[in-house]
Amino acid sequence: MAAEEHGENIGTIILHHVSNSETLVPLHLFGLDISITKHVIMLWLAGALVTTGFLLGTRRYRKEEQPIPSGFANFLEFVVDFIHNQIVVPNVGRRYALFWSPLILAFFTLILTANFLGLIPFFDLIPGGGTATSNINVTGSLAFVTFMAVIVAGSLAHGVIGHWRNMAPKGVPWPVLFILVPIELLGMVVRPFALTMRLAANMTAGHIAMLAILAPIFLMANAWVGIGSVALNVGINFLEIIVALVQAYVFTLLSSVFIGAAIHVEH
Repeated sequence: MAAEEHGENIGTIILHHVSNSETLVPLHLFGLDISITKHVIMLWLAGALVTTGFLLGTRRYRKEEQPIPSGFANFLEFVVDFIHNQIVVPNVGRRYALFWSPLILAFFTLILTANFLGLIPFFDLIPGGGTATSNINVTGSLAFVTFMAVIVAGSLAHGVIGHWRNMAPKGVPWPVLFILVPIELLGMVVRPFALTMRLAANMTAGHIAMLAILAPIFLMANAWVGIGSVALNVGINFLEIIVALVQAYVFTLLSSVFIGAAIHVEH
């Protein structure tokens, strides 16, 4: 009976943590639901932290002609250098790297910050708490930016008409185009869809696993089970930290690959 009393709401607790059902400020515009939910709050918070961090970290760069980075500024320089030289340049090319590095850097820092904020239990205890990157609306919006960036990159490099012509390699017999062009169009849609689902699914699955491992504490009301669940969850939490970092890296890497593919069609 005690187990039933403690465990009857476990499913509700898990769904509350990973879903976006908590509407804080209901808003509707032209029939569209643009309500402010908990994931919107977390996304705003992540954006504010990233913006504030870069503004504070680059103060000396903006005030001095030859500043020497130290502390947090040194860390930011490492991140920027890594994104530019290890992700953007190899995939987009040095000629276009300076143009696309800010977007890729924004992807990485925003996603990583949102992922880490979702791992802090405190935010789930207040209105607006949650992991924004577990919401497909958030990840889908980020993937849509990548989708548009691919079109812009191809159009800037080859012209608008040239970009769409590059969907079919030169010299291909025209009957093959009836098969090749639909496949390429489908690929344009599949790539952002894969970005959307990969990030959202990984962040959601990790939180569900952590909550499910803690559930036996309430279901069985056993001290030894509780110790085992907490110990296992500590390990899962460290794994989630790695997943948060990897998923931010994978999203930015694939975005760079897709943009680079539109620019360097010969490869």
